[in-house]
Amino acid sequence: MTSSPSDPSARSGSPGVAVIGYAFMGKAHSHAWRNVAALRPGAPGVRQQVLVGRDADAVAAAADQYGWAESATDWHAVLERDDIDIVDVCVPGHLHAEVAIAALEAGKHVIAEKPLANTMAEAEKMVATARAARERGVHSMVGFNYRRVPALALARQHIAAGRLGQVRQVRVSYLQDWLADEAAPMTWRLRRELAGSGALGDLASHAVDQVRFLLGQEVSEVNALTHTFVPRRAGADGPEDVTVDDAAWSMMRTDGGAVVSLEVTRMATARKNALGIEIYGSTGALRFDLESLNHLDVCLDGADSFSRVLATEPHDPYIDGWWPPGHVLGWDATFTNQAADFLAALAAGQEPTPSFEDGLAVQRVLAAIEVSAARGGSCARVESGVEHL
Repeated sequence: MTSSPSDPSARSGSPGVAVIGYAFMGKAHSHAWRNVAALRPGAPGVRQQVLVGRDADAVAAAADQYGWAESATDWHAVLERDDIDIVDVCVPGHLHAEVAIAALEAGKHVIAEKPLANTMAEAEKMVATARAARERGVHSMVGFNYRRVPALALARQHIAAGRLGQVRQVRVSYLQDWLADEAAPMTWRLRRELAGSGALGDLASHAVDQVRFLLGQEVSEVNALTHTFVPRRAGADGPEDVTVDDAAWSMMRTDGGAVVSLEVTRMATARKNALGIEIYGSTGALRFDLESLNHLDVCLDGADSFSRVLATEPHDPYIDGWWPPGHVLGWDATFTNQAADFLAALAAGQEPTPSFEDGLAVQRVLAAIEVSAARGGSCARVESGVEHL
């Protein structure tokens, strides 16, 4: 392990990657960069160049564990290096805009974890920077990794092919329980100035993106409620106020005429990571549960009952390069597939998807939910000029 920049003369032709942040998401993204060339056909190799974090000892240990050539504590200095081509932003939400904008302006391709930003103003500035960078051949993507679940990509194909007819109703929920115990301690995710929001930004961002991804429609209006069940939690220096939501609910309409019910919470006792999606159309239906992510329940082309499909066949999305049929994939595979798609887009000189514009579209829905909840649940329209709280 070295703590100084690599000798440029020793560089290979593979793009050099820097991941900013080494905790939960930093670990997941590191796993993807380490394995992408081996597991995804045609994906170019990358150089796992540097892992960045504030604590020198902790980030050095993580870099050793995750397979990075080196570690660093100053992300500004990393952006100045010519051996870094891709910057992967895995820091808390309040830093997304600052790091991503600086990286794009430094000529680095960028992946930013979801949600895109903590505020509409930050998200809009990130999109403006991404558009300007795109003109210079510098590309960006927001990390909605569940688009790369084979079963959900298959669901999108069925909907686009009209096998559900006209989509009428959608139920989407994302349920976790890691805050259900009111003795659970304070964390940065419960502070608005760092996280932006609670379950809304953390979980509803994924749920809203899936509505847009699967249906190909935009959410146009919302009626919403948010709630904080445990308003104070134990911090390092005593009790602290929780300044974000624990849960959120919304009824939404799309511009394609679908009605969507949404529920997200980190207080659902005994639910660990349950993203559930049900889609009902005039001639069919689909059902998915992330806790069984290789399965898709399908009712297609006028059938009157569900059958269960195991989305591990060679012709299913994202399965090529993985394992034989029936050898199921895990949650971590979504990040490897995401990295492969990003690299393929860069190699083709194309903008990866989902773009920062997609991230902004989700942000607009989240902002409208907050506006509606602040008004006691009255309708809020989702538009570029959505009111800021």
